[in-house]
Amino acid sequence: MEANPTTNHNQKPNKKQTKGKQKIEMKMIRDENDRLTTFSKRKSGIYKKANELVTLCGGEVGFITFSPSGKPFSYGNPSIDSVIAERLLLDQTTKLTMTDVTTHPIMEVHREMRINNLNQKYNNLYSHMEVEKERQQSLQKMPTEAPDELWEGSIEGLSLEELKQRQRFLEELHANISNHVKERMSRSWNIFNNKNNNISTPAATPRSSS
Repeated sequence: MEANPTTNHNQKPNKKQTKGKQKIEMKMIRDENDRLTTFSKRKSGIYKKANELVTLCGGEVGFITFSPSGKPFSYGNPSIDSVIAERLLLDQTTKLTMTDVTTHPIMEVHREMRINNLNQKYNNLYSHMEVEKERQQSLQKMPTEAPDELWEGSIEGLSLEELKQRQRFLEELHANISNHVKERMSRSWNIFNNKNNNISTPAATPRSSS
């Protein structure tokens, strides 16, 4: 009588064969959307590595990169200014004068980035002030105090002229409230758009232009 073959319960099931990580070919990405997405991801990776260098090794790091659309991004620790000035421009071996430093292309790029950031902050603040100014003007146009008789009592005994007066008041009040609601919604929408347009940067002192 033949014996049944024993089953090895310790035998591990075959693992599913996968391709694993595939090496990405180093060449220009043709699709513009894919190129911008890849730039954003790789830039975040550079920020992460730079932070690791600073945290683990106490190193001073600084770099400037440009997006495919030409928008500059910078990162520096302790600051991009100190890295540029002390490590690149004021090294004794370069023997640069202060005139050379202030007109150096790297400093020009960094100066332009700071000016663009300040301009954006000014424009956002100015727009916010204009919205508040219009809101105040709208509130000032609203009736200050309505006569008590407009809110109390029955309208059955009112004359035609009194009814028209109450109607004009309510129509004006409704128009002012509607304008005020529209202004608040427009301001909230502008603030939402400004937040979305802001560029998220890592710790330390990275900067980017608008």
